[in-house]
Amino acid sequence: MEAKFFRFLKIVGVGFKARAESEGRLLYLKLGYSHEVELTVPPAVRVFCFKPNIVCCSGIDKQRVHQFAAAVRSCKPPEVYKGKGIMYIDEVIKKKQGKKSH
Repeated sequence: MEAKFFRFLKIVGVGFKARAESEGRLLYLKLGYSHEVELTVPPAVRVFCFKPNIVCCSGIDKQRVHQFAAAVRSCKPPEVYKGKGIMYIDEVIKKKQGKKSH
């Protein structure tokens, strides 16, 4: 299967990890919840984990690749105070100032 479209996701956070199993058919995410998040990858998409914090979704159907990447990101969208969560590699997170102590 040749891959034309790619979407790279970066996981930021202490102890946050991803792993792909059964030839890129399943994606397991450890995101600080009490359970592991398990995602079934649609047939048109392949998933690779280069490092525990980098996930690559690839495939020949752009819409399906991007939709699955968005589904992965929605498990833990980036958070504006510390910048933790799952974000696209090219995404810029606008950080917010926390509470100021006088």
